[in-house]
Amino acid sequence: MPNQENPSNPTRKINIFSDFDGTIFMQDTGHVLVSNLGGGNEFLKKVQEQIKTGERSFREASEDMWGSLTIPIEDGFDTMRNNMSMDPKFKEFHEFCMQNNISFNVISAGLKPILRKVLDAFLGAQESSNINIVANDADIDGSTPWKPIWLHETELGHDKALSVNQGRAEAAEACLEGEIPLIIFIGDGVSDLTAAREADILFARKGLKLEEYCNHNQIPYIPFETFADVKKEVQHVMKEDLEKTGGTGIPARFNPRANMWRRISSKQAMPKFVAATPSNEEKMFLWPEAFSNYKPKAFPQDGSV
Repeated sequence: MPNQENPSNPTRKINIFSDFDGTIFMQDTGHVLVSNLGGGNEFLKKVQEQIKTGERSFREASEDMWGSLTIPIEDGFDTMRNNMSMDPKFKEFHEFCMQNNISFNVISAGLKPILRKVLDAFLGAQESSNINIVANDADIDGSTPWKPIWLHETELGHDKALSVNQGRAEAAEACLEGEIPLIIFIGDGVSDLTAAREADILFARKGLKLEEYCNHNQIPYIPFETFADVKKEVQHVMKEDLEKTGGTGIPARFNPRANMWRRISSKQAMPKFVAATPSNEEKMFLWPEAFSNYKPKAFPQDGSV
């Protein structure tokens, strides 16, 4: 319940933003489609290498990648069903979010129509409809090359930092008197670095590039193997929030950048949002498997499919 009597000690409304490929799902939707139905594995390796060396921007190379597909959107779903696995505890975690009125949003460099159909297939259309997707759109007619419609006019096509800050602003507008938004981001790879800097609390999948980057740069984060770990930690955060909000003790896992949000007690005090300019490393907007030897497990679907 909002803290109406002491607005200087606000409660925090949890808002979760999560990457999709490599985070909610263990594989990359674009890789699965292009490898099996588009340009093929060798073509995909060439595109990845061009991005990694800086020969081409992520946006330019991705346009070629998606453009290698000329099939109707529905034709790719048997392939994705057979080649993709959802984190085995994601469904349970999302149900927990809905039960506790926690906003859950996907922020992805992928194509929104594809992501929505994948979520519909693995979660069911009704539950999927409770997840907001912020991603690039696409022009797909089934006979000509697929054409991404980029969300932002940048080299990346989608500035995740900007999307997180826009999400924070929208969350703040939806807060009741005496509430402020608490932003949690969940990710795995280099494409998540800029968004991770904007979050109050960061979860990084174990063994992948985001965790490596956080360790190297001493960025506070919580490692996770499945969304069961995320659920457990969010429950701890909910409990800690009752004890820590407005106090002097801030758990070490919180992002120091976000301390200002704990001192805000009204919408009027909210600063304007400016998206961070990504570094050269962060501009290497790559898929998770380009950075590690991580091999996805053959997770059971728990009846999700």
